[in-house]
Amino acid sequence: MTDKKISAEQTRREEDLVREVIASFDGTPDPRLKEIMQSLVQHLHNFVREVRLSESEWDKMIEFLTAVGHITDDWRQEFILLSDVLGVSMQTVAVNNEAYKDATEATVFGPFFVQDAPLIEIGGDIAGGAPGQACWVEGRVTDTDGNPIGGARIEVWEADDDGFYDVQYNDGRIAARAHLFSDADGNYSFWALTPTPYPIPYDGPVGKMLTATNRSPVRASHLHFMVTAAKARTLVTHIFVDGCEYMRRDSVFGVKDSLIKQFHLQAGDTPTPDGRDLGGQPWTRAKFDIVLAPEGVDGH
Repeated sequence: MTDKKISAEQTRREEDLVREVIASFDGTPDPRLKEIMQSLVQHLHNFVREVRLSESEWDKMIEFLTAVGHITDDWRQEFILLSDVLGVSMQTVAVNNEAYKDATEATVFGPFFVQDAPLIEIGGDIAGGAPGQACWVEGRVTDTDGNPIGGARIEVWEADDDGFYDVQYNDGRIAARAHLFSDADGNYSFWALTPTPYPIPYDGPVGKMLTATNRSPVRASHLHFMVTAAKARTLVTHIFVDGCEYMRRDSVFGVKDSLIKQFHLQAGDTPTPDGRDLGGQPWTRAKFDIVLAPEGVDGH
């Protein structure tokens, strides 16, 4: 914030403009759109006035947003990336997933979900040949009263050991993603890859912004979940690997303490839960119990 003294006359002129622009939306037929636009104007003008934005800085802001638009296409959404690194995505998630009892916390959806991922049975493998260390994931799906939820659809997806999702390759592969259903007692399990950290796309304007502000583009190691069930609020979340060096500086602010899990390293000669032969290679295992809030408790 600048320490420049603003005269009473200058303040009056600026405040008159704010009131004039806000009033221009008074006739908006949709009351929700009216509320959003008038609040947006108020906050934008407050920002400009607070930092005393210069015209050259305004020019650079427009150039930046233009560059974000130019790099965005059907495969890359730089505006969502910008929202992510500014924490707006996570704030929107928080607002739309109101805390309810001990329901599992939500976090960002991310850009790499794909519809119609392969179906696997309980105990199946989502890796699909993707490189990485094998990881056994298990848990139980319940409601907030502890009742099991059978038949919950559990979508899981993650990056491979090279830091890429399958859709980032150009060969049409489907790997490190699948869906399965919890059993009648709410139990589920599957083989995945031990999550590793990876950078968000940083070769565009958002990456340049991170560099200019001395911020890392790296996401903390995580595994994505989306869980849906009848009469339950859809849950979009991750679990994070305890001990990851990026845990407290995740580039999109997705980490929540309740979602940090132990991925216990197992020696290569440790028997696997389902008797799978891993050829003597070390593996990990993690437990993630999922608690779904009832539908209609998202604060709206």
